[in-house]
Amino acid sequence: MAEADPGILTGLAQVPEVRVADSAALDAQLRVATAPFVVRGLVKEWPLVRAGLESGRTARDYLLRHRRDAQFTVAVGAPGDDGRLFYDAAMAMNFRTLRAKLPEIFAQIDATEGSVDAPPIYLASIDVHDFFQGLHEANHVDLGDRNCLASIWIGTRTRIAAHNDFPANLACVAAGRRRFTLFPPDQFRNLYLGPVDNTPAGRAVSMVDFHHPDFAAHPRFREALAHAQVVELEPGDALHIPSMWYHHVEGLEPFNILLNYWWREAPIWLGQPQDALNHAMLSVRDLPPEQKAHWRELFDHYVFDADASVTAHIPEGGRGILDPMTPEAASRIRSYLLRQLGR
Repeated sequence: MAEADPGILTGLAQVPEVRVADSAALDAQLRVATAPFVVRGLVKEWPLVRAGLESGRTARDYLLRHRRDAQFTVAVGAPGDDGRLFYDAAMAMNFRTLRAKLPEIFAQIDATEGSVDAPPIYLASIDVHDFFQGLHEANHVDLGDRNCLASIWIGTRTRIAAHNDFPANLACVAAGRRRFTLFPPDQFRNLYLGPVDNTPAGRAVSMVDFHHPDFAAHPRFREALAHAQVVELEPGDALHIPSMWYHHVEGLEPFNILLNYWWREAPIWLGQPQDALNHAMLSVRDLPPEQKAHWRELFDHYVFDADASVTAHIPEGGRGILDPMTPEAASRIRSYLLRQLGR
């Protein structure tokens, strides 16, 4: 797999590194962080990290000892695509999505490891608790009272297009090396995002090829690079990616493993903002300009600029969902929306 054009990465800001003495210090850093940071060696004592330092096969054997007897979803790309799991010329995916048990998948990796024309093989966002037994107990980060989703990412040399996630993220390299190139949320226009419904993994991705950027087609990408941060993570290192930060991810070794933890800073019972955006495209985007302008004002009034003036003239007890959201109110809204969308 070719390395990225050195001219693209040269001069980019490095992700800041912090030291944490214990889980309380990590918690304190996470609570105040508004930008990414790296903790070198945070999980270096994990048994999985030690296995990966011996070899990729040793790491695979370790995972096999903890696997559940289940079908895993795996993406298999084509040789010659530089490990990039992306779109083809017709905007279909350039990889196949298959189901197989972990020993079969790892046997294929064993058979092609080290080959220059090996196809990229990638298991993305596999739930650690559902698909492995004892793996979390032996290899995890204490994140206090956060309600985390723990996922594992396993693969050969791969490139994953820049995208963002709504939850906050702590990503821990357990084997191999990974390079992250990160961008603040406000750079989304300069990343030239693709479709929101036809995506490689559920989130709109940058259409820019980071190894071979076409600045004629994507001139604003230069501005995005001016705000970018980059880091290469070794086994045992961890990276915090705040909510909504865009990240381009490269697995740099023939075999790579990452465990990550996602959590929402907002209550879990709140809705997904992406659902609201999709519904606004359905219901608002193509209205006549004067109607759309009015709806923009209503969104500002009730959502983006909402303050006490929105409800001051309504008696307490009669404000309905204009009051601060509660789990019960969220459930009522969700039921109402489901009925309306089903009509």
